Amino acid sequence: MTSAIVVGSGIAGLLTALHAVEHGCRVTLVTKDVLEHANTRFAQGGIAGVMFDDDRADDHVRDTLVAGSGLNDPDAVRVLVHEGPERIRELIALGVAFDRDDAGGFVKGLEAAHSYPRILHAGGDATGTAIEKALVARLRASDVAVVEHAFLVDLLLTDGRVTGVELIVGETDAAAGRRESLEADAVVLATGGAGELYAHSTNPEVATGDGIAAAIRAGAAVADLEFFQFHPTVLAVGESFLVSEAVRGEGAALIDEHGRRFAFDAHPDGELAPRDVVARAIARQMEAQGGRPVQLDATRIHSEDAEERAAFLARRFPTIDRAVRERGLDWAREPIPVTPAAHYLMGGVSTDLFGRTTLPGLYAVGEVARTGVHGANRLASNSLLEGAVFGARAGDVIAEDAASGSWPTSASPASPAPEQRSPVTKRGSARQIATGERANPGEVPAFSRAALQDLLWDDAALVRDDAGLGHAASVIAGWRAQERTRDSEHDFEDENLLLVAEHLVAAALARRESVGAHFRSDDTAESAQTPRSRDAIALHAAPAAASAPDPWSAAADPSKEPVAC
Repeated sequence: MTSAIVVGSGIAGLLTALHAVEHGCRVTLVTKDVLEHANTRFAQGGIAGVMFDDDRADDHVRDTLVAGSGLNDPDAVRVLVHEGPERIRELIALGVAFDRDDAGGFVKGLEAAHSYPRILHAGGDATGTAIEKALVARLRASDVAVVEHAFLVDLLLTDGRVTGVELIVGETDAAAGRRESLEADAVVLATGGAGELYAHSTNPEVATGDGIAAAIRAGAAVADLEFFQFHPTVLAVGESFLVSEAVRGEGAALIDEHGRRFAFDAHPDGELAPRDVVARAIARQMEAQGGRPVQLDATRIHSEDAEERAAFLARRFPTIDRAVRERGLDWAREPIPVTPAAHYLMGGVSTDLFGRTTLPGLYAVGEVARTGVHGANRLASNSLLEGAVFGARAGDVIAEDAASGSWPTSASPASPAPEQRSPVTKRGSARQIATGERANPGEVPAFSRAALQDLLWDDAALVRDDAGLGHAASVIAGWRAQERTRDSEHDFEDENLLLVAEHLVAAALARRESVGAHFRSDDTAESAQTPRSRDAIALHAAPAAASAPDPWSAAADPSKEPVAC
């Protein structure tokens, strides 16, 4: 019997494990926290899918490519869109109760850069939680063995093949964990992203890039790490809390200190432009008003009557409504302050269309993976869909791959290796810059996670340039050259974040043009300032050969017919 280890318990890891068991694998799922505490449960916006008779798969494909600036892998996008409805129906069969209207049909949600309201939600704004609960319940009833509080230290390799994992198990604040090694025929990374790289993030504290770092150390290819998506609207009061794009989809507007809607200055779609455009528009407006947050105005939603509007917001967005009111804000009657924050990593471990990486025996699914579906910028609500589609795909082939003994060569591009840089600062700290004081040659600030987060927020976040990225690379090189003890999970997490940061900055330095979520202020090309049109993206992504089938044509693929639920 083929044995498999799945590392991670979000939608991608859970569906991988369930599908692998169905195909006869002996599966052990290990997770950093308890089984239910994956990033999936924080997903408010919903899951995108062609589930309505008047929607078209071609349109979802096109929307995804436009949002990704045409840098997506078209084959991966077609897999995502055409297999998505089947995976959504599987979630429904497993007990996910997506919201329905009085007639029993699914409630349609519209989010940024979608040409059709194809987003399904559960519990209003608790989609991720509903999915996580249903999948965890199914997993606990299955034959999958579960190891909780298990931290991935490294991958085990034998003759160039991944054959298991090294873990720290059972660490608590009061006691050290024990080291354990688990061996298997296949290892699946489903460890999520790396939001802890940045000072402001929507991610939970466990998002420390552990899977990406382990894959890099083992020699797997990674790609597109420069493409980090920043969510435009996070509450600027109290602890970071994401305000779903669906709120803007319902009609909320972004306004400056004087009540003016400014998002249309950046894009004709205004608040519903692609996330990177909206996030940068907010950042520019905040800079123009002295760093103070902009306002999200939901007072024009649903009704002119404040009481009716309050009831609607509480019903439609119960999680957000509760968080807003806990901070003493009444968003039914007054705008609320918001700011951008790091949200989702489009790049990661390079895979093929079944989650296979460049290392035999190693798969990657979900946010840790670079499948190619997102390109330079993820379309809203495609993340849960990606986890479901490619998690199931990986689970379906593990046993067959192990039996065949073969391993396909992934064609995914790899990010450039970091340059060897002198570990000296080039610009100094924010305080030094503000006061005119310069860093001494050879000076490297003391390392801490907070210092790394501030460094990347200043030099490798929404707006980048060569000087800032070079400064970040130099400081990271200095920190990487220092010797540090690694005893606790937190110590290992810090090293993982440093390694991923090194590769992210290297990739951002190598890509000199602005595209998608990677915006360089020192790119003066016209293309960097002007959003590409939908037709231009379609042309950019189309095959060069005139005789090749049109990737947007249903005739090129009979499966591209509208899918009804």
